[in-house]
Formats: sequence, structure tokens, C-alpha cells
Amino acid sequence: MNSSCSTMNEEPDALTVVNQLRDLAADPLNRRAIVQDQGCLPGLILFLDHPNPPVVHSALLALRYLAECRANREKMKGELGMMLSLQNVIQKTTTPGETKLLASEIYDILQSSNMADGDSFNEMNSRRRKAQFFLGTTNKRAKTVVLHIDGLDDTSRRNLCEEALLKIKGVISFTFQMAVQRCVVRIRSDLKAEALASAIASTKVMKAQQVVKSESGEEVKVLFIFSEYSLLFMVSRLLVFLTNSCQIYKNLVFLG
Repeated sequence: MNSSCSTMNEEPDALTVVNQLRDLAADPLNRRAIVQDQGCLPGLILFLDHPNPPVVHSALLALRYLAECRANREKMKGELGMMLSLQNVIQKTTTPGETKLLASEIYDILQSSNMADGDSFNEMNSRRRKAQFFLGTTNKRAKTVVLHIDGLDDTSRRNLCEEALLKIKGVISFTFQMAVQRCVVRIRSDLKAEALASAIASTKVMKAQQVVKSESGEEVKVLFIFSEYSLLFMVSRLLVFLTNSCQIYKNLVFLG
């Protein structure tokens, strides 16, 4: 059964998605836009942990293209999970030799960029990474998630948000802090915060980031990566942007 054909309308193939990003990154004119996009770079980092080796290798090729643009390197190095994921690829015993070499090359390029600021970037990266795991988990049955919701600025948007959250099994309660565009949600411990953000994103007019506290007590907003389908939507959005900027990608197939 051909999964890439039978499920095309349900869930896109990971290799198809990452290959589209790789092909976009191959064009030097696209590299700044891809790195500045809020979804594509985090998506490539996500693919570095994919169980399918060709997906990992294709994601690394895309990152290698992006790293050729010197102006991208600072942002790439500071992106949440980038350096750690590259290290994991390098150190994993099952990683093919060619893939290890590619990951090492990218790591060295990013590590050597702006060496004078290296320590501060490493500290920031570490703090942001640890922040994801700094949520309170003392209650085994429930946990609290704080969301910053872009677009939560009036009653109608609040109602949309309420409807989206009420559809999720495992949501216990929620309260809004409209003045700061936040929602504090009480959920079952086995429910992922990504499910909340995905539901809010489905409104088409709002998007959510999780607010967590680092070990130093600073608030950090964490971007969500949902699924390969969501990433393909981000790629499609980027393709539209590039096409409108007189790029030549007119024959790619988008998802609505």
C-alpha cells in the first residue's frame, strides 16, 4: 500500500516536506526568508530527530545551505535545540557516516560564528532549552499551562478561543488575562500543551506560545512545533511569500 498516495490528503510524507524545504534552501535568494520564518527553521530542527535516516540527511542538507549565508548563522546557532540536535546526530551510533560528517560540518560552522559572543549564545541556548522542562509537575493528575496568545484582543476572539479549548479532551479549566493576551489552562498530566496551541491555531486568527520560567526566573516564550502537516502548511505559506517576491516556484502543490 503506497502511503504517500493513500494518505496524501490526510498526512503528508515527512520526506516530501523536508525535501521541499531543502529545495527552497538550495536557492541563495531564499535563505534569509527561510531562517526568518517562524516555522521553517524549528521544523528542520524537529526533523533531525526523525527515525527515517533520509529525512535527517535531507534536513541537514537544508541546514547546510542555510548556513552558507553568513547573516543566518547567528540566528541558527541561537535557535532552540539546534546545537543539541546536531550533537545528538553526531553522537548517535546508528547515524550513517556521511550524515555524521554533514552534521559535524554544520556544527563547526555555527560554533565558529561570532566566537567572541559564543559564551553568551551558549548560555542563552541552554537556558531556553532547559525552560521547556521547567514546568511544575508535582501534581500527577493535572498540570497548569500558561499560553501567550497573539490575536487575543477582543471578546469575539476570546469566544473563539474558548470554543477551541472546550473541544479538547483533558482540559479541566481555563482563565483569561485579556490585558496581557494570556490564558492559564489546567489540563490532565497526559495532555500535551501542543494540543492546546494546535486548537488555537485552528481558529486561523490566533496563535499561541507557551510561557515558562527559566531557572533564573525569567519568563520565556516557547514556540510550538505541531506535526508534519503543520510544517507543510508553513512551507506552503513561505512558498506563497517567495512567489509573490518574484521567485520561480509556481508549480509546487500547496495544501489549503
